[in-house]
Amino acid sequence: MGLLSEVLLLPLAPVRGSMWVLDQVVADAERQYYDPTAIQEQLGTLEKQLEAGEIDEETFDRQEDALLDRLEATRTRQTGA
Repeated sequence: MGLLSEVLLLPLAPVRGSMWVLDQVVADAERQYYDPTAIQEQLGTLEKQLEAGEIDEETFDRQEDALLDRLEATRTRQTGA
């Protein structure tokens, strides 16, 4: 039955391959999005922008909250809780 199912599903191989590639891209994007080092670097950059007067306090607070939420989500994902 295994060989027969493989032969019958052969026309779907490109779709399965595309889905695998898509899964890999999504997994890599999530790794980058939830990387604590990258988030901390973004927080540092954000603080420098505030100190340089490039952004106002309200923008800083909003973006800082979003980055801290991502950092918390990263820690939750790492602990599995």
